[in-house]
Amino acid sequence: MQDKQVFFTNKKVVYLTAAFCCLLWGSAYPSIKTGYLLFNITADDIPSQLVFAGYRFTLAGLLLLMIGWLSGKPIGRLSRRQFGQITLLGLVQTSIQYVFFYIGLAYVSGANGSIINATGTFFSVIMAHFIYKNDRITMNKTLGCLLGFAGVMAVNFSDGLMNFSFTLKGEGMVMLSAFVLSVTTIYGKRLSQTVEPGIMTGYQLAIGGIILTSAGFVFGGRLTNFTLLSTLLLVYLVLLSSMAFSLWSTLLKYNRVGMVVPFNFMIPVSGTALSAMILHENIFEWKYAVALIFVSLGICLVNRVKKPA
Repeated sequence: MQDKQVFFTNKKVVYLTAAFCCLLWGSAYPSIKTGYLLFNITADDIPSQLVFAGYRFTLAGLLLLMIGWLSGKPIGRLSRRQFGQITLLGLVQTSIQYVFFYIGLAYVSGANGSIINATGTFFSVIMAHFIYKNDRITMNKTLGCLLGFAGVMAVNFSDGLMNFSFTLKGEGMVMLSAFVLSVTTIYGKRLSQTVEPGIMTGYQLAIGGIILTSAGFVFGGRLTNFTLLSTLLLVYLVLLSSMAFSLWSTLLKYNRVGMVVPFNFMIPVSGTALSAMILHENIFEWKYAVALIFVSLGICLVNRVKKPA
């Protein structure tokens, strides 16, 4: 355990791991939208979207638990209280949050979704002000939040400044997903102090995934058209979830939030770039440049720590 703590507190390891996680999360936006096409899931077929998400997270959770079991970790040694806490985390962070996320992403582009989802960082800053006495709102944080939200608003302009587009089932759902994630991230950090991050993430993803899959099937959803390409995409999303969530939880367990969270600015950047490459979305518009600059500056500002004199 001590060796693991030493390894994951090494600055180079922290920076490379955090950047890798954010690159993976950025790739999720075009991957999910590609999955909708490969599995023939339409924008209004919410039950099938839930089944798609449920398969992804159930398999990712089971993979992490299997890896934990094979490596000798005590995956069954959880108290009733700990299991209840992990179940709550899985219900909210995996099930409820991704209901909003998958529905919203069906109605917005991958580039828009990745930028709007960055609002989660700013929601976390605002909530931390009321939860932690040593993490109050500062001028940098206030300016960062304003810049970030300005960037999110910029991406919703269409052809001109007088044409603003924001729908509840599209942009609103993605933003709501970001808010739920910011709340559960704080809860998950506390829980990771008593439960091994990989085990916590495994149970959380599996429980949340089973709930999503069950809900999708109950309302008539299904996942069909399994081909080699669509199956490989699902496998990639499973590996993405298991690796990114487990590594991120480990980084937060052993390091200051302010040391890890600044890398979140890579998610909208990588998500936008990969959406352009994979989905052939047009990102060469003024609004994307403004949005990425504002969101990235905002995230950097809210996580800027003043060095002691």
